[in-house]
Amino acid sequence: MSKRIEVNDLNVYYSKFLAVEEVSLVIEPRTVTALIGPSGCGKSTFLRTLNRMHEVIPGAYVTGEVLIDGNNLYGPGVDPVLVRRQVGMVFQRPNPFPTMSIGDNVLAGVKLNNRRMAKSDADALIEKSLMGANLWKEVKDRLDKPGSSLSGGQQQRLCIARAIAVEPDVILMDEPCSALDPISTLAIEDLIEEMKADYTIVIVTHNMQQASRVSDRTGFFNIAGTGKPGRLIEYDDTTTIFSNPGVQATEDYVSGRFG
Repeated sequence: MSKRIEVNDLNVYYSKFLAVEEVSLVIEPRTVTALIGPSGCGKSTFLRTLNRMHEVIPGAYVTGEVLIDGNNLYGPGVDPVLVRRQVGMVFQRPNPFPTMSIGDNVLAGVKLNNRRMAKSDADALIEKSLMGANLWKEVKDRLDKPGSSLSGGQQQRLCIARAIAVEPDVILMDEPCSALDPISTLAIEDLIEEMKADYTIVIVTHNMQQASRVSDRTGFFNIAGTGKPGRLIEYDDTTTIFSNPGVQATEDYVSGRFG
């Protein structure tokens, strides 16, 4: 079941440094939301607050709320491990565990959550997750080979399979295609389009064409200068952001007149 995300007055701090300021937005279930903007404007930091991944950096904290179907991820007593089970993440560089087989890579997150399962259930989950990541046909005869034996684009789809194996509601992707060739990029974009039938997806991308191709809504982040916090400047339907944005800075950025 995909979920609705509501962010209210979110500020992200690294110790005393305010990295992202006053973000409020609503992400509807079963949609793809793209976050765009220049480097260093806080979009990846913001993305990581949606599953509390930013907390791996010492001194990081937030004020404000992130609600998933009304439950505040930052409420008292909420376990970040459970949050990350509900909200999966795919990173910029494919990061399969190199010593693990393709099959074990798919199950890595599930095992981390201490779910014991019979071999038949494990095999079924591997197949289902790899099919969900559109990789099953390519690897079904070599599941015992190391994950690192795959091409870059296949490794990224393996990481997507690993993310969906734990059955999350939301999937975050931090520039998932920036290390990939155009053909692999297209495969991931097609996959994102298919996956939104089941998940709420939020993607950070530097690629304007990609944002316009894959997303339903787009958020433009910007920064007033070095040392200033990133802010969400405009958030709207993707067609509006790219054809008729309401803010001049958005128009400058999407038309390439920026920076």
